[in-house]
Amino acid sequence: MKVDDSAGPDQVCPRPLQEAREEIAEPLADIFILSFATVNLITIVILSRGQCGLSKCISVYMVAMATANLLVLTINIMVYYIFSYHFPHSLLSHTPVCTFILYMTVVSLDLTIWFTVSFTFDRFIIMCHQRFKATYCTKRTASMVITMFSILIFVKNITVWFAYEHENVINKTQWGCRGSLAFFSSTFGVVSVWFHSIWQVWLPFALIILLNSLTVRCVLVATRARRSLRGHTHENERDSEIESRRKSIILLFTISGSFILLWLTANVSFVTTKVTNTTYYRGDRTSPVYIATESGAMIKHLNSCTNTCIYAATQKNFREEFKKVLKFPWALIERFLKNEQLQLRPCLRD
Repeated sequence: MKVDDSAGPDQVCPRPLQEAREEIAEPLADIFILSFATVNLITIVILSRGQCGLSKCISVYMVAMATANLLVLTINIMVYYIFSYHFPHSLLSHTPVCTFILYMTVVSLDLTIWFTVSFTFDRFIIMCHQRFKATYCTKRTASMVITMFSILIFVKNITVWFAYEHENVINKTQWGCRGSLAFFSSTFGVVSVWFHSIWQVWLPFALIILLNSLTVRCVLVATRARRSLRGHTHENERDSEIESRRKSIILLFTISGSFILLWLTANVSFVTTKVTNTTYYRGDRTSPVYIATESGAMIKHLNSCTNTCIYAATQKNFREEFKKVLKFPWALIERFLKNEQLQLRPCLRD
């Protein structure tokens, strides 16, 4: 059946059906996001306890990445996408609050990116430079690296406060946020956009790919040398050192690989739309550029939901700890019911 191109969205898809889809999709999306936010919170608790068989240094980076992912789920998705949509005329629409939310969305994404880069660099030092392992790969150094990157990211993104302006002024109150044409057309604005693209797109991707390549090369050379030293007499015996390196490589590649794949669409669309053209979309949702940008944003936010699955798939101890956390509420309920039964028994005898 031929569809009239001039027909609006309500004619192609009847309004009752469209409203029914929205009523079903929106609660499911909210439940989905809340579930993953809870899972990330559980992950932070499990990793902070240090019962997963990981070194303290790795645990610090993993807790930092899980915290950054929780920030993305909370600020970028819950506050920016969900709360701002459901409450368009609330405090969230005041220009200072709106600008702060936009500032935090950029900060949380930067934290996710550079904590992943820091973790990749830490794995590179451990596997390729054993002499620096004792001094660099410590809990104190990892905490310092995380703190320094956090401060640097918060300071670097101060320019976001100048990149947006109010849309309307109602009763002397500024409402809404939109890109400031004066800022983006200025030399400082253009330099800021280019620097942001290098900081969030080119540099992290280049560092992750480079460090992973060097790590693989070092591990392969070390493994061959170790096998040749052990000789053929121990061919059937499992080498604990090689097994440890294999597990570290699997964890490193799954985290950095999923990060690159899930951010690829967003980075390509960012380069083609935000750097070469500083104009912002004005509501044309049929534009391929708009669709690509929104699809990239959705896919990159999935990175905040995958790390827990990666930990569960690659770390046996983490799976056991996660099962204990899931069983804990049911154990409390069971204990409570048993206590109630014990208290009721004397009453029944009487």
